[in-house]
Amino acid sequence: MSVFLRRSCGAVIAYAVVSQSAWADLTANDVWADWQAYLGGMGYEVSGTASTSGNVTTVANVSLAMDLPEQDGQFNMNFPEMTMTENGDGTVSIGLPPSFPLVIDGTADDEVFKAALTYSHDGMTMLVSGSPEDMTYDYSASRLGVVLDSVEADGEAIPSDVVKVAFDMTGVAGTSRMVIGENRDVDQSFTADSLTYDIAFDDPESDDQGKFSGKMDALTFKGAGMIPMGINAADYQSMIEAGFNFAGAFTYGAGSSDISGTGDGEQFGMQSSSQGGTFEVAMDADHIGYDIAQNSVELSVTSQDLPFPIELAMAQAGIKFDVPVQASDEAQPFAFGMNLTDFTMSDIIWGMFDPAGALPRDPATIALDATGTAKVLVDFLDPTVAETLDATEAAPGELETLAINQLTVSMVGAKLTGTGAFEFDNSNLEAFDGMPAPSGEANLQLVGANALIDKLIGMGLMSDSDAMGARMMMGMLAVPGDSPDTLNSKIEINKEGHISANGQRIK
Repeated sequence: MSVFLRRSCGAVIAYAVVSQSAWADLTANDVWADWQAYLGGMGYEVSGTASTSGNVTTVANVSLAMDLPEQDGQFNMNFPEMTMTENGDGTVSIGLPPSFPLVIDGTADDEVFKAALTYSHDGMTMLVSGSPEDMTYDYSASRLGVVLDSVEADGEAIPSDVVKVAFDMTGVAGTSRMVIGENRDVDQSFTADSLTYDIAFDDPESDDQGKFSGKMDALTFKGAGMIPMGINAADYQSMIEAGFNFAGAFTYGAGSSDISGTGDGEQFGMQSSSQGGTFEVAMDADHIGYDIAQNSVELSVTSQDLPFPIELAMAQAGIKFDVPVQASDEAQPFAFGMNLTDFTMSDIIWGMFDPAGALPRDPATIALDATGTAKVLVDFLDPTVAETLDATEAAPGELETLAINQLTVSMVGAKLTGTGAFEFDNSNLEAFDGMPAPSGEANLQLVGANALIDKLIGMGLMSDSDAMGARMMMGMLAVPGDSPDTLNSKIEINKEGHISANGQRIK
């Protein structure tokens, strides 16, 4: 199912772009002809019957369909009609029915399925201005919604209370500009007052059931990209090979979610909230990059195994990565980063292992910033290649270099920081038990380790013998720093596989 949905995303995104569109300085018949040419060039089968009365052209029985790769299924969208009205001032208005169906059908795990959804709107307007080569689409709606109506598996209807999906967006407004030449350059911006979602399932063959609902406020989106002519929107590999690229950022002002359910006979629940966040994405023929961050995150988790909720909070939580996606004989750059800033737990959790409050309860931070280079051996986004990798468990690439630009782990009164840089010899898999042999150095500093060990001994969580072993290990790998209870360590690995700590060989 996940493979099918991933391949469906291109089709849905392509429709989202087009559905925000209208045209200027064109006749309605020209508009309809270009829609067919554009969508047909992206791999859709487009059909509909056009008729004109005065300045209004009505296209009835509109249908968009696309076969997904490897015969996994088909994406279908149908609605009874749309109108294209020439306003007489160089603009064209596009009208859609208040609601119309969306159908996705296909095969997953040898099971034929079909999902029917309804797309609806209140007060949607779409107006286009510009020229045939440079069109700007302005749209707005007081509400947009998508609801799952029915699901079938192997021809058998699944009861409506088994699965529920509903999305609702209010106060929608946006602009989409499309410049047409050899390719289509798209520039979009979008705002919405709120987005709510409500998803639930109830497995009739077991006690498993769950609910997932939430809301985000003050949504914005801004992005731009290039769509090549004659591509298949369901095949991402062919899209990027044709020159497809996109970069954009989505933000929201505040959000909350509520998850509850039963699994394996045990009940669970989680509530979360945040005070805004961002989701940035960039993709082209060379790389895919994501940068996700949330601010002022609060979590509360309940389980029937615990008599109290687990409450956590973070000032910021984020993850980002940038990876190459095309096979090449040359090494290509990549990046990875993550952070949990000012992480805190409730006193109830602390009291489980530190009832006397011996450990400092200052907010904890974990942060990593890494960059490097890697050689991509295959086009792993190609569905056929991906299946081969899954079957053979072969590696899609080789790590060439790795730089630790920042490492920070700060908690319970101790703090570890460090940097490092390494190269990897992929022809030598023997020296480090199947791992490409590294060479380079890492510089680390540990502050407060001895004080932490003393506290753990006092709490009974560490024995004197264990503490002695830990201190001996630190003495082998580190040297005292200039400040009290500070240890510095320089770990070096040479090309012969020798490892030394602060100039002293340890392997």
